[in-house]
Amino acid sequence: MKMLIAIIKPFKLDAVREALADIGVQGMTVTEVRGFGRQKGHTELYRGAEYTVDLLPKVKIEVAVSPEMAEKAADAILKAAKTGQIGDGKIFIYDLEQAVRIRTGEAGVDAV
Repeated sequence: MKMLIAIIKPFKLDAVREALADIGVQGMTVTEVRGFGRQKGHTELYRGAEYTVDLLPKVKIEVAVSPEMAEKAADAILKAAKTGQIGDGKIFIYDLEQAVRIRTGEAGVDAV
């Protein structure tokens, strides 16, 4: 099995969720996170004062899929999340050693 972790812009979450559902991904975990990449944040003006925002809001999506679905899911995320602007995010793909469904005790790909 494979675990995909995608860090994307928050407004792209619905597009990514729909793209993954279209290819048959049945579940995901979504977490609101903050961080920065190469852009190192940005400056904003608030009531006439300029201040630096170092950690930008992002969304972290975690999806467990079969090895055959990993590339397809990564491509779906890539196409749905891409804006062409700096800060679009990243996709990480890990080997997932084991998964167990708590309710039924199913293990491996059957648990996903």
